[in-house]
Amino acid sequence: MKPASAPACIRSLRGVPRRAGARLGALLLLVAAVLGPPAAMAQAAPAPAHLSTEAVLPLALLASPLRTEADRRADAGRQPLELLRLTQVRPGMKVLDIASEGGYTAQLMALAVGPQGRVWAQNPAPSAALAKRLAEHPQANLVPLLRPFDDPWPATAPRLDLITFVLAYHDVVNTPTDRARMNRALFDALRPGGHLVVIDHAAAAGHGLQDTKTLHRIEEPVLRAEVEAAGFRLEQESMAWRRADDPHTLPFFKMDGAPTDRFALRFVKPG
Repeated sequence: MKPASAPACIRSLRGVPRRAGARLGALLLLVAAVLGPPAAMAQAAPAPAHLSTEAVLPLALLASPLRTEADRRADAGRQPLELLRLTQVRPGMKVLDIASEGGYTAQLMALAVGPQGRVWAQNPAPSAALAKRLAEHPQANLVPLLRPFDDPWPATAPRLDLITFVLAYHDVVNTPTDRARMNRALFDALRPGGHLVVIDHAAAAGHGLQDTKTLHRIEEPVLRAEVEAAGFRLEQESMAWRRADDPHTLPFFKMDGAPTDRFALRFVKPG
């Protein structure tokens, strides 16, 4: 009987020095055992042989059979590898995803933290899309959390390592939420040294909050000032989602498939 072929991402390690190839091969076999059968991993594009272990693991996460076809279609605009890089998410972390809605970001974080970590997908009301995702692809370490934006995490619960707030801060502006209270609650929910990552659609300079409802955009300096007022310190800004050709005059759903200009900020809780 002809032996089964190795997964494409493992076959691509040919030509790597033996010791490095062995390390990467072992990592990929471990990831295959956690994320699914080799056939599922083979559906992803082969990993180039020059990639480091730090690069191979995120690629393997994206190949997980728990991710939906809708997730994969969204990847081009959402840039999940850049998100993983900016958040610095690691196995074993405790993560809160704010305004999780259908769970794209929350599920990606849950894959990254692994079975020893946990991710809570916060929404102020039940999300049918998130319920459908978990019904079709159960994920034990991804937990829906129904709480208001200005009180998103129980005071008695363990402190978190990471909070993600992706493409939704502008929406919260259009609710009765006390954002100063919300940002203080996010600050208090993190352990010292923990991170808050915020990504949102950028408004034109000088527009402040005036486009949050009509264009679903918010001006970066305004958001940054609100977050920093709670005690956060800006640690890093990613340019991965910036788009100089965006006229800032249309909402994301009227961009004819073109990505919006987005700012991406990683804040740290000093300590």
